[in-house]
Amino acid sequence: MNFIINKKVQFQELGTKDYQPAWDYQEELLKKNLDIKIHNRENPEDQKSTDNYLLFVEHPHVYTLGKSGHEENLLANEAKLKEIDATYVKVNRGGDITYHGYGQLVGYPILDLENFYTDIHRYMRDLEEVIIRTIAEYGLQGERSGGETGVWLDVGKPYARKICAMGVKASRWVTIHGFALNVNTNMRYFEYIIPCGITDKQVTSMKRELEREVDMEEVKDKIKKHFAAVFGCELI
Repeated sequence: MNFIINKKVQFQELGTKDYQPAWDYQEELLKKNLDIKIHNRENPEDQKSTDNYLLFVEHPHVYTLGKSGHEENLLANEAKLKEIDATYVKVNRGGDITYHGYGQLVGYPILDLENFYTDIHRYMRDLEEVIIRTIAEYGLQGERSGGETGVWLDVGKPYARKICAMGVKASRWVTIHGFALNVNTNMRYFEYIIPCGITDKQVTSMKRELEREVDMEEVKDKIKKHFAAVFGCELI
């Protein structure tokens, strides 16, 4: 049985979309790939390639809690959520609680890692590398923080802060969920959670660090460029 390697990644711009429909769509693409894998296992003489996707989306205000997260890290009750026009969703990714909202670029790579490498740890580091390279073009030095996923500024200093959160899930090496880069995000919404369950570090955005509004389309183009380079893929 010869597995057909496919390193083409279909890019899709979803615009502004509620969290649940975007999650449902990821699950739909995941199932499509899992069905292909079942077909390949059962039909060794008729192999089909799996598909890879990179979705970009902005979500209306929502707090999402990962499967290993703690509900007490959501500091807003139901009345407060209604007041700030936010929703709350429990999800099947790793990680704790995070916020998604307008001005934040969310990227969902649905990749069959068997097309690239079968290493979730490396996958997370590569996602971080994409963001590190992207914000470097704006003069921001992104770093990794030991034992904590995502991209950070000033790691090891009292004012260390996270600029990009990450959380993923993989089924038979097919990934869903991904990263959330704070570009022009309204940081007030982070006041209602303990982001990622981390109490001793802050969160920030490109806008806050650069003290100016950042062109979202420009950021998207840079992420796509670095994503293709880091993963050695072709975006189509």
